[in-house]
Amino acid sequence: MAADERKAALERWLAGVRPDVCGALTPASADASFRRYFRVPTEAGSLIAMDAPPAQEDSHAFVDIAARLERAGLHVPRVLASDIEQGFLLLSDLGTTGYLDRLDTEQADGLYREAIDALVRMQARADTTGLPEYDGDRLGAELDLFPAWYVQRHLGVEPGARWWDAWHAVRGRLIDSALGQPRVFVHRDFMPRNLMIASPNPGVLDFQDALAGPITYDPVCLLRDAFVSWPPETEDRWLEYYRGRAEHAGLPVCGDAARFRRDLDWMGVQRHLKVLGIFARLCHRDGKPHYIADAPRFLDYLAREVGPYPDLAPLRELLDALDGRACA
Repeated sequence: MAADERKAALERWLAGVRPDVCGALTPASADASFRRYFRVPTEAGSLIAMDAPPAQEDSHAFVDIAARLERAGLHVPRVLASDIEQGFLLLSDLGTTGYLDRLDTEQADGLYREAIDALVRMQARADTTGLPEYDGDRLGAELDLFPAWYVQRHLGVEPGARWWDAWHAVRGRLIDSALGQPRVFVHRDFMPRNLMIASPNPGVLDFQDALAGPITYDPVCLLRDAFVSWPPETEDRWLEYYRGRAEHAGLPVCGDAARFRRDLDWMGVQRHLKVLGIFARLCHRDGKPHYIADAPRFLDYLAREVGPYPDLAPLRELLDALDGRACA
């Protein structure tokens, strides 16, 4: 079904479930997936309609994860009506002001602490029963996006046999590190772009791909974000705040600060290689070139994360071999 036809079908469905709609639908946010969001004016206030084409998106997962997070005490959109077969949901509206709109120097510390408090609450309370596992196959498939889409497609580089041998060795170490961590509820994109200024704060969005997986994954998402970076000393301060709150909540964070930092850094390497692959795929397959402009941010993260660890030296060499073409 073409996009305009889906919007017309969405409007017909809304007329049936909310006869008090009193104006035209307007786009509410952009998304890297096939989902679209519209703001719906009603006599009782603004709501959000989600259009998730069933062939590409799983609305069952959205409804399920929203309920789990609400039970855990997170502020998420409430599902007010749904037609899973058509891929239509009607949601409460968490407002129009996102974290990225307010992360100036005066407000950042308080906002990040509130986000960390919500993250710890999610990890400590959200039910993982029946969630898919962030297993070795999934971790490996995500890592494989880097050579396929960033190296080969975006940079136009065809690595030789030695490059591939070193890649597969590092790939295995990263997977083993992630699988060796305690398992908790993982949002997978717990980052400022998916956090809203709301009451209670923050409102949490884009959670439908949640899994049960490594405890350091979401802290990496929050503190080493795709769209905003912080000085290392600021990040370290927030990381220590996270560790203290997590320990207080009974979460199995490693008591050895150096080991915890290693786990977090290695998890960051996995995520940032994956995101480079995803952004290159969005550019070349999906016609969304603006994402790849943030590639230098991820290469900077990788340089910091790989540097202290001799076991990841081969990856440093692999990245150095691409140097000069990394921003092509």
